[in-house]
This record gives sequence, C-alpha cells and structure tokens, in this order.
Amino acid sequence: MVLTHSTMLPLGSPLPELDLERIDGGRLRGGDLAGRPLLVLFLCAHCPYVRHVEPELSRLEREYGSRVQLLAIASNSLITHPQDGPDQLREQARSNGWRFPYLLDPDQTAARAFRAACTPDPFLFDADHRLVYRGQLDGSRPGSDVPLDGRDLRAALEALLAGSPPLEPQIAAMGCNIKWHPGQEPDWFG
Repeated sequence: MVLTHSTMLPLGSPLPELDLERIDGGRLRGGDLAGRPLLVLFLCAHCPYVRHVEPELSRLEREYGSRVQLLAIASNSLITHPQDGPDQLREQARSNGWRFPYLLDPDQTAARAFRAACTPDPFLFDADHRLVYRGQLDGSRPGSDVPLDGRDLRAALEALLAGSPPLEPQIAAMGCNIKWHPGQEPDWFG
C-alpha cells in the first residue's frame, strides 16, 4: 500500500465519458445519468482506507440515494491485484448492502479521465455534471480517533442540494494508490 492523495481535478470540470461494465452485468453509460447529481467513488475491495469508510458509504446511500446517484468504479489492475476482481467487489457490495452501480474499469480509462489517484477518491457532480467537490469524506482514517461521519462530503452534498456554490476549502482524499497496470502508471503517479 502506498498512501496517496487525490489529484484534485479542477472544480467545474465536466463528467468524463463513461461506458463501463457493471459488476452485476450490463453496462452503464454517462448518458444514463443525465439530469441528476452524481457521486462517483473510486473504490476497491482490499484497501484498508476503503474498508474503513464502507459503513459511511452505506449511510450516504441510504440518506442521499434518492436525490443523488451514487456509483463506484474499480480501476485497480487485476494483473497485480486479483483480490479486487468482480467476485470480491460483488461480495463487498452485498455485505455492505450497496445498491448503487459498481463499475469495472479494466483498462483504467475512467481512472485516467478523472485523474483518480487513490481509493477512496470521491467526485461529486451537479445535475449538469460539472464537478463541485473532490476530496475526503472526513478526517477519519484507519486507526485514528476521529469519528467516521462523512462530514466533508456531507457538507458538499448539502450545499449542492441547497443550490449553494461549491464549498472551499476542499481537502484532498487520501488512501491506497490506484494499482496501475505495470509500466502504465500515469504521469501524476509518483
């Protein structure tokens, strides 16, 4: 595990094109999500930072899922990390009660388009699919005494739903680095 911070894609960036396979079959395309706010989460099954926030992601889906479309993208290389394969992702979603789409990014195109760097790495888009938040869920980390409450992401969700401008400052997410295919690491991966 390499502790990595989010690259902080510029606010106002458009939602990158999506056309990805779902872990439960079928495909999801960006056009399927038109007209609704969207929370994109780069996740995986094995990272301790993701495992730490799983309960909060379940709460966020219950509390905001009717107003904001959540979806997860798994971009880790299965060449180097087969423990993040579809079977493990399905079990992760099942055990956490997640109903949101969980997408596979086997060629890591989505991760590159978002400039995603870590897991978890959240990106919140408004109904026009312009980026309004990218950053941490909250200040909690595995082994810390800070409560897991999603404070930062919840504040961004509330501001978005109230029609308020994006919150500032935004603190970069941190977690395990996305596991890039060998020799194909992007220029922002250090």
